[in-house]
Amino acid sequence: MMGIIRSSMEAIITIDEKQTVVIFNPMAEQVFGVSAMEAIGAPLSRFIPERFRAAHAKHVDQFGVTGVSERQMGRQRVLFGMRGNGEEFPIEASISQIRDASGKLYTVMLRDITERQRAENALKQSREELRELSANLQNVREEEKTRIARELHDDLGQQLTALKMDLSVIEQQLRAPGRAQPDDDVLSHLQGMRRLIDATVASVRRIAADLRPVMLDDLGLVPAIEWLANDFTNRYGIDVERHIETGGLTFTSAGATTLFRIVQEALTNVARHADATRVALRLDIEEGFCVLRVADNGRGAAPGGSAHEDKSFGLIGIRERAHMLGGNVTIDTALARGFSITVAFPLGTVQQETTLT
Repeated sequence: MMGIIRSSMEAIITIDEKQTVVIFNPMAEQVFGVSAMEAIGAPLSRFIPERFRAAHAKHVDQFGVTGVSERQMGRQRVLFGMRGNGEEFPIEASISQIRDASGKLYTVMLRDITERQRAENALKQSREELRELSANLQNVREEEKTRIARELHDDLGQQLTALKMDLSVIEQQLRAPGRAQPDDDVLSHLQGMRRLIDATVASVRRIAADLRPVMLDDLGLVPAIEWLANDFTNRYGIDVERHIETGGLTFTSAGATTLFRIVQEALTNVARHADATRVALRLDIEEGFCVLRVADNGRGAAPGGSAHEDKSFGLIGIRERAHMLGGNVTIDTALARGFSITVAFPLGTVQQETTLT
C-alpha cells in the first residue's frame, strides 16, 4: 500500500482523528513545497488558508460521523490549499476514512488545478472577447444594412420612379396629335421597358426591406413584425397567427432591432426546415420580462436531430443576439410535435426609459 501511495501522481495526505498529518507522499511534497519530514506531525490546518481552517475542520469531523467511506470535496465551491511559502492555489480533492488499531484515519487525495483554472479563465475571457467582437460586428452590420436600405429606397427607388415618369412622357409625346403614330414594335418595347422598371422597383423594395424595413425605424417594432409576418405568408404560404400584447411599451433601438431579427431568423428557420403549415408568434410582457415565442406545427426534431439542433447557424445567431441584451433562449421540440423557441429579455434591457419634462 505504501508503495502505491509513494508512486501516486496525486498528492496524498493522511491525518488522524486530531487532524495531524501522518502520511505525506512525494507528490504532496512537490505540490506544497514542504518535505514529508517537516509535514508529518504538523496539523493539517498548516496547508489550508486561515479563512477556511475552522470550516474545513468542522467538515472533516462531520464526515467522520456519517459512516460514508469516501466523498468528493468542494462540490459547491472552489477549494484552496496553501503552499509552504504561503501561496494559495485551487485544488480538487476527495476524502476517505478507515479505522485501524490506532483509531480512525482520514486520507485526502488532491490535485493542483492552477493551470486548468488558468486555462478555463483564459477560455472564458476569450469567449467574452469574441462575444464583444460579435456584438460590435452585429452593430456595424446593422448600421450598414440601414444605410444601404435607405439608399436603395430613397435614391435608387426615386431614380427608377423618375425613369418611369420619363418613359410615360416619351410615350405621350409619341402619341401626341399631329405626329406620325409610332410603330407597334416601338410601343411594344416601351411597354416592355415599363414592365421591367416596375419589376426592378419591386425588387429594390424587397431587397431594401430584407436588409432593414423602413417601418422598423419609422413606425416601430410591432408594425414591423406585422409586416414581416404578412410578407412571410405571401412568400411561403404559411399562416402566421399573431398575439402581440406589449402594453404600449416603447422599445429601445437595440431592443427593437434584436427582437425583429430574432423573429426574422426564427421564421427563416421554419421556412427552411420545419415543413410547417402554421406558425404561432407571441410577444408579451410577463412578470418583468419581454417574452417572444415562435412555434410551428412542423415535423420537429428528435433530441440531437439535424433539422433544428442547437448548433445550427440560425439558432447560434439567435442565442448570440439574445445574449447581447441579457436574454435567455429556450427550445422545445420533438418528432411530429413541431418546434418552438422562446426568448425572454429582462424588461429593462429592451424598454426605452421615459424622461419627465
